[in-house]
Amino acid sequence: MQTFFVEIKCALGKTYDVANALAEAEIASEIHSIAGHYDILAKFYVPRETDIGHFVGENVQVIPGIQDTHTIITFKAF
Repeated sequence: MQTFFVEIKCALGKTYDVANALAEAEIASEIHSIAGHYDILAKFYVPRETDIGHFVGENVQVIPGIQDTHTIITFKAF
């Protein structure tokens, strides 16, 4: 499995709508509200052969209310 995180910037007033849509899609293992430049931090696990760029573009960025994303790919867990 590959692990990665996506920071999500939402349109004003849409953070809870986006978080609920992520939860309903059942694609993220964790969804957190955060402060700063982004509003949500979501953790994902996908099979090794999954193209993360395609996964984010086709499953995350299409959610209404998302303005921007920043993907963080991890390479080792301690």
